[in-house]
Parts: sequence; structure tokens; C-alpha cells
Amino acid sequence: MESVEDVQYVVVHGYRRAFRICGSGPALLLLHGLACDSSTWIDVMPALAEHYTVIAPDLLGHGESDKPDADYSLGGYANGMRDLLTVLGIDKVTVVGHSFGGGVAMQFAYQFPDRTERVVLVSTGGLGREVTPLIRFLTLPGSGLAIGAATLRPWRPLVSGAMRSLSRLPISATRDLDEVARIYEALADPAQRTAVRRVTSHVLNWRGQYVTMTDRSYLARLMPVLVIWGRDDMVIPASHADYAPTQVSDVHVLEDSGHFPHKDHPEEFARLVHEFIEGSEPAHYHRGRWRALLRRGDQYELESVVTPPVAGVVPAIS
Repeated sequence: MESVEDVQYVVVHGYRRAFRICGSGPALLLLHGLACDSSTWIDVMPALAEHYTVIAPDLLGHGESDKPDADYSLGGYANGMRDLLTVLGIDKVTVVGHSFGGGVAMQFAYQFPDRTERVVLVSTGGLGREVTPLIRFLTLPGSGLAIGAATLRPWRPLVSGAMRSLSRLPISATRDLDEVARIYEALADPAQRTAVRRVTSHVLNWRGQYVTMTDRSYLARLMPVLVIWGRDDMVIPASHADYAPTQVSDVHVLEDSGHFPHKDHPEEFARLVHEFIEGSEPAHYHRGRWRALLRRGDQYELESVVTPPVAGVVPAIS
């Protein structure tokens, strides 16, 4: 079996895509957050690989993937994941997204419901406006120059070392600083810095997140959704879990956890994901049901899925 430490590469549309893959069984796609990479999932991949084929890519512009002048929108990332899975010979997945990766996961499910069996949202973006000022700062003019100066080599080791030391203190406010240090070091790369700023420009401004999935959350009635959050999240408030499509969701807010619950409690995280998958039937895309739900919007009653049909519409099975 492949090691979670091993990074593989494939070229899609002329760009190198880095990814980790291990295990066997139904496919599980793990999508990391802004300025992170696939290594954020290393603590949970071995346990998940006991039951699933686990694929954890470095999103374009992140990690060891290429960082071109390209499309960094949610739709662009969803397309990239579809094409990566196709190259790897994987048809359908349960998609797991952390933070910005949660936005990509929701977009993937929205664009490709025929290839999505379930969705797992981890401290996800897209459910409310509030987000830490540090991320909002990335949208301001001149922020790239400021970050470039802040990550210069002379003081970079001192700053990242201080963050890692603070992360070991028994204080909830500093819990995530180990991961923040990794992000800080990654932003020293001008190409990644540019890619990250391009990403943020698509989903938020200095006031906060303006791209949301709440207007389309009723579509989740046709797809199982699991939501996991850390109670002490300082990046995106755990209160955003209240806006998840709870009519079909299983929501867990973990105590003694910050923005990275999969790193704070890897065993519990893997257990929750496994129990969710084992306890829910995968979504089966049906064009007639999808069309009826779109036509009626959030007033749609799930019990009337196809029979009787919407007036003038003959449900199509695909």
C-alpha cells in the first residue's frame, strides 16, 4: 500500500498536480484549506485508508502542485478535481473539504452531482460572512507586498518558531498556530502568495465572505452531508454550523478543538467520517429529482420526489 508520506504527480491540462493516495475501497477525496496542502490530512489518512481509497491532492497553486496564472475560482477547482479523478480512473467519491476546501467540495457536489456520493464539510467556508481578519487582509491592495516583507528569510525562522512554541501552550487561542506557521512559511513563495490572493478575491472581500452556498443548501436534500467543526475555531466561527442544511446533515462540534479538528482529534474525526459513510446510502443522481428540486426550490417536499411528477415534466432516469 502507498505511504501517506509519498507524493505522486500527474499532468492535467498541462499543469502538474501533486496528490497522495492510499488504501482501497470506495473513494474518499480530501480537499485542504487555503494556503495549506495535502499534508494536513496525514494524521487521518491511515485510519481512513483501512476502509477507503483516500485521495488527497494539493490544489492548484498550493503545495507541490503547479502555481500558474490560471483559474482559481471555486468552479475552476471543482473542474480540476473532476479531471484529476477521471485521470485516476475514479468515477464517484465522497468528498471531504476543510475550510476553503469545503467550498470546493460544495461546488464539486453542485456541478457534478452524478459523481458525488456524500459531502463532508470541515470548519467550512461558505456558510456565513464572518472570517478572521488575517484572511480578509489578503484582499486589500498591497497585501502581497506586505506579506512578502513579513516572510523575508532573516526573520522567517524566528516568527514561525515562535508560532510553533505558542501552539504548545494550553490556550485555545493559540492552538492552531502550528498550522498557521506552515501557512506563513508557504506564503514566502511569491507564486503561492499570488495564487492564494487570487483565490481569496473570488470568495471574499475585506468585509468577509460573500460567496455562499446557503441559497442552494436545499439541494443537499438529495445528498448526505456531514458537518464537523471545532468549538474553539478562531478562523471561521463554529456558529456557522447552524447554517448547514440540517434537514439531512449530521453535525458535530468537537470540544477542545480549533480550526483543524482533523488534526486536533484525528481518531475521532476518522471515526465520525467512517460511521457517516457506513450509516448513509450514497446519493444516486436522478435528473428528474434534481430538476423538480430546482423548480420548487426550498419549498420542495422530499416525499414528492418523482411521483406524482411536476406538471408538464416527465422525470428522466439517468
